[in-house]
Amino acid sequence: MPGKAFVAGVGMVPFGKPGASDPYDVMAEAAVRKALDNAGLSYDAVQQAIVGYVYGDSTSGQRALYEVGMTGIPIANVNNNCSTGSTALFLARQLVESGAVDCILALGFEQMQPGALSGQWTDRPSPFSRFDELCDEIAPYDVPIALRYFGGAGKEYMERYGVKPKLFASVRAKASRHAAHNPLALFRKVVSEEEVMAAPMVFPEAGMTRLMACPPTCGAAAAILVSRRFADRMNLDRRVFIAAQAMTTDRPGTFAKRSMMALVGDDMTREAAAQVYAQAGIGPGDIDVVELHDCFAQNEVLIYEGLGLCPDGGAEKFVADGDNTYGGCIVTNPSGGLLSKGHPLGATGLAQCTELVQQLRGEAGERQVAGARLGLQHNLGLGGACVVTLYQRAD
Repeated sequence: MPGKAFVAGVGMVPFGKPGASDPYDVMAEAAVRKALDNAGLSYDAVQQAIVGYVYGDSTSGQRALYEVGMTGIPIANVNNNCSTGSTALFLARQLVESGAVDCILALGFEQMQPGALSGQWTDRPSPFSRFDELCDEIAPYDVPIALRYFGGAGKEYMERYGVKPKLFASVRAKASRHAAHNPLALFRKVVSEEEVMAAPMVFPEAGMTRLMACPPTCGAAAAILVSRRFADRMNLDRRVFIAAQAMTTDRPGTFAKRSMMALVGDDMTREAAAQVYAQAGIGPGDIDVVELHDCFAQNEVLIYEGLGLCPDGGAEKFVADGDNTYGGCIVTNPSGGLLSKGHPLGATGLAQCTELVQQLRGEAGERQVAGARLGLQHNLGLGGACVVTLYQRAD
């Protein structure tokens, strides 16, 4: 595996509510120091850094990292909506595999504002204009746009396969049971399907309640990627490496299909997953644990099928049989996912990385998936970009 990128260290801070969290630079510094400590390295060993965030001024990555050290290294800032953290990881992995660097930091953070997401620049074309226009045509409901996107996709799924909102409530209840064992999750209270269904209704036509949506949060997470030669020379942790990875963006079908499921990235997910399985020479049945982008419970259901964890239309049986949790086929979101852990946009992908690395190292405590060897990460950003990453334990 001379060209593979090994994950030598990971770190994250507990996610918190907007207005009640530390500033982004404080959270980012803490996450980076945790990752460096986890790797057993000093910041002087880092040769480059890729930093991701969505809501922030230019060079916020430098502002955050200067608190750790001012070593003069290249620092690049990236923004790919909700897949920003995984985009930083994607770029970092390529640099290591190409031999351009031996030790690189991928960092993601977000200091979000209370309330619904909104555009920051109203004097220029919105990157979501085509998405919003189609959404207005095929899902013209009087609810906030994010709810219309994913609630509309869930409504389409229900109509296509004849399922009820109880399916999404079951997914949310599962997330809460997993989060109960995660000290870094924002919401650790276990809720039942009945409690999810009894929560305030936010999109009546889609049967979506408030508990089916992830909370906006602030947070930071980081990973240190290294080459094999560097890991050997420095005697670093070599237990987990990135076996395959793919990033996809939208094709014409996103709009041409006139489907809410396509509009929220179903095709991107399927294509990225297929590329990863082909690169690694495996199938979805080989995966032990998955961290996927459950910004809404509805989206988790779509992703089950997009990743091939169950056949199209098979999510209801997959969930009912308990194949998405401990004792089933594939443990999905042992961290509690975005629904319980929270979703600080720039940090989410690297928080998923942190969970999966801990799982494959056997360091996940009460959340541990027994014998986990292959972990799959799915991170989706509308507008759009999808990153799927396969981590493997080096036996």
